[in-house]
Amino acid sequence: MSKNDPKRVHSRRAVLRAGLAGGAAALAPLSAASAQTNPANLPPNVADWTKMLGEGVAARPYGKPSKHEAHVGRRDVSWLTASPQSSVSFTPLHEIDGVITPNGLCFERHHAGIAELNSADYRLMLHGLVDKPLIFTLDDIKRMPRVNRAYFCECAANSGMEWRGAQLNGCQYTHGMVHCVMYTGVPLKVLLNEAGLKPKAKWLLLEGGDSAAMTRSLPLAKALDDVLIAYRMNGEMLYPENGYPVRVVVPGWEANMWVKWLRRIEVGDEPWHTREETSKYTDLLEGGQARRFTYLMEAKSVITNPSPQAPLKHKSGFTVLSGIAWSGRGKIARVDVSLDGGRNWRTAKIDGPAWDKALTRFYYEFEWDGSELLLQSRAMDESGYVQPSKAELRKYRGVNSIYHNNGIQTWQLHKNGEVENVEVG
Repeated sequence: MSKNDPKRVHSRRAVLRAGLAGGAAALAPLSAASAQTNPANLPPNVADWTKMLGEGVAARPYGKPSKHEAHVGRRDVSWLTASPQSSVSFTPLHEIDGVITPNGLCFERHHAGIAELNSADYRLMLHGLVDKPLIFTLDDIKRMPRVNRAYFCECAANSGMEWRGAQLNGCQYTHGMVHCVMYTGVPLKVLLNEAGLKPKAKWLLLEGGDSAAMTRSLPLAKALDDVLIAYRMNGEMLYPENGYPVRVVVPGWEANMWVKWLRRIEVGDEPWHTREETSKYTDLLEGGQARRFTYLMEAKSVITNPSPQAPLKHKSGFTVLSGIAWSGRGKIARVDVSLDGGRNWRTAKIDGPAWDKALTRFYYEFEWDGSELLLQSRAMDESGYVQPSKAELRKYRGVNSIYHNNGIQTWQLHKNGEVENVEVG
């Protein structure tokens, strides 16, 4: 069967659910802002900007991107969630490189809008099955032993709209609920040791300070392992949309556990079965049963360039394919790339740091002959886990879930350089 046989390649439009077809069709690929070329600025002429003085250092006390990069930003999907306050915006993965996400581009997920806390009034309560209940100020937390760790943060619903078939035409929308930053904070075990744990202590309740009072149950074993109480991201204090002044960082686990605007930690002997771990953030299986406490984010990858929002501007020749991979199990060990929809795989080059539970950047360089390609990437982590196909996931999980979809993504590269979200089968 030909790689472009219509029975094998299913376009995004062919598999849209009827109720969402109108909204999804509006998500056309977003091309970069086209700069108007001024011939007078081209060599051998002397460009305008070399003929005048620029602004002084005091003009920009906080740096901003160039005005020519104004198209780079988080975007939402208006019909995807109930309201702007309980919604999500997506990281523009196709517009950034490396492994660290700039603070202003980290995806947002809120259940009651952005809480604006006064850091002077901030308090963190620690109580329950402890020897000594405690209340910490922000200054108290900053005085404790600190660490710096880079971790990815991924919403469990990332790629969730793709369970039933190719739908959203852009990696910003299919995979953009993930970011990776360098967190500065205090290991949670430091606070727990300060309070002292009772013998029956087994679980923690994490409660946020937003009006949704976002709460999740956290196993004590994880809390004593690598969980952080973070107050900085990439050197700066947390941004309000990322939990200023204090949030929880739960490496490798779904972002819903990473409670923002943290106000309370209660120690108990069993999980609390809150809304976010009963009616939400469970995985509905084919037979009606649901998986619960599916915290781990398995190995996953996506090609960011070329992709629907980042088409190729050349028609053939040397091409650099770029993407990201990550795993909640640990480091990414290898990434393979396919140009023919999974028939043949080639090992990509991992470049930059390959940290534990962090985004990893990969590249694959090849000579494009201008023919249509089916681009895929497949991640493998240090535990030996291999990223599955969507068909393999559906075999065991069905199509009811909207969480924990780490299936292989396919982009169809057309002869004109445009790219489309498709599935192969």
